[in-house]
Amino acid sequence: MEYSFHFYNGMAETGILTALNGFSQNFTSAPVILCIGSDLAIGDSLGPIVGTMLKRKGFCGSLYGTLKNPVTAKEVKYLNEFLKKTHPNAPVIAIDAAVGDDSDVGLIKVTDGALKPGSGANKKLGKVGDVSILGIVAGKTAFSYSVLNLTRLNLVYGMAEAISDAISSCCFNETSQFRMNA
Repeated sequence: MEYSFHFYNGMAETGILTALNGFSQNFTSAPVILCIGSDLAIGDSLGPIVGTMLKRKGFCGSLYGTLKNPVTAKEVKYLNEFLKKTHPNAPVIAIDAAVGDDSDVGLIKVTDGALKPGSGANKKLGKVGDVSILGIVAGKTAFSYSVLNLTRLNLVYGMAEAISDAISSCCFNETSQFRMNA
């Protein structure tokens, strides 16, 4: 199942939170937040910006991927093994930038299932995550990597705010479901 919210929508944060709550029904422990991307291209920096925002907001859960310590798509093949050893029972919420149809630019998609980092740049890498949050930052072209270098920072930053606000405004309760902080 997939939910989509445009980052300009004032209810995007609530929508993301609601989707995460629905997907977390089967979680038995607090999730690991995995923010994938690079600070070398604005369009690819969505994940690290989200991770940095979460860290600055005092997120105290397991978090990987910030502007200071990014987790790139190339590291995914090692990441799954690392996460299974380090957090054996924890579900993973993976966050990454993506390219899509021009009409989808600005959408934040929350999906029950893994994502494939690097697929927009035609990289053949493994899947990661139990729940995915993708931000469509640019239209898909034959030169998708070049487009990521020309993406507007305002778009990426606005999407990162909506995603980080949704995650930081919730916590895990005893039944392992997301809920709004009081």
